[in-house]
Amino acid sequence: MIHSLEAVYRREVSAYFQTPLAYVFLAVFACSAPAFAFHVGRFFDTNRADLAPMFDYLPWLFVVLMPALAMRAWAEERDRGTLEFLMALPIPLWASTGGKFLAAWSMAALALALTFPMWLAVNYLGAPDNAAIATGYLGAWLMAGGYLAVGQALSATTSNQVVAFVLGTGAAFTLTMAGHPLVLAALGENAPASVSEFVAGLSAFEHFDAFRNGVIGVPDLVYFLGLIVLALTIAGVLVAERRGGGR
Repeated sequence: MIHSLEAVYRREVSAYFQTPLAYVFLAVFACSAPAFAFHVGRFFDTNRADLAPMFDYLPWLFVVLMPALAMRAWAEERDRGTLEFLMALPIPLWASTGGKFLAAWSMAALALALTFPMWLAVNYLGAPDNAAIATGYLGAWLMAGGYLAVGQALSATTSNQVVAFVLGTGAAFTLTMAGHPLVLAALGENAPASVSEFVAGLSAFEHFDAFRNGVIGVPDLVYFLGLIVLALTIAGVLVAERRGGGR
C-alpha cells in the first residue's frame, strides 16, 4: 500500500516539473514573498529583526497560489480522460488522493524553503526569536496544506482547471476572511454571538496567527490537520462517484 502512495507521489512530482507550472509557481512565490515583506510590509521601517512582515502577507499569497497548484490534481485527469485509467490501476483510492496531495504539499514546502535567505538575513541584522520564526514556517506550511487539500477537493468537481482555480481561490479567500473584523462586525449586527464565534473559529488566518506568534496550540493543529483530512476525504468521495458514474 505504501508503495502505491509512493508511486502516485513520484508521478505527480514528475508531472509538475514536466510542465512550466512548477517553475512558474516557485519563481512567483520566491519573488512575491520578499516583495510583500520589503515593499508592502515595509520590512526595514519596522526596525525589528523578524519575519513578521512576510508572515503577515503569506495567507494572501496562499489564497491565489495554492489553488493554482491544486487546480490540476483531478481536473486535468478528467479533461485528458486519464482518470478512468488511474482508477483501473491496482492502487487504493486513498493512495491516489494522498499521493497527489503530498506532491503538492512538497511543492509548497519547497516554495517556503526558497524564502530561507530572508531568515538568514534577519539573523545577520539582529537577534530574532528563531523558535518563533520556525513556528511561523510550520503554521504557513500547515495553512498551505489546508488550502491545497480544499483546492484538490474542488478540482474533483470539474474537468476545467480554470473553474477549479476560481473555486479554490474563492474557498481559500472565504477561509482567510472568516475571522476578519469586518466580517465579524457585520455578523455581530445580524447574528447571535454563538454564530459569530463559530465563523471566527473557521478562520484559517486566526489559527495561523497563533503559529506566527510562536505558539503551537492543539486547537490550531487540530484545525489544520482536520481541514486537510476532511477535504481529502471529500475529494476521495467525489472521485469515487465519478468513477462509478462516469464524467
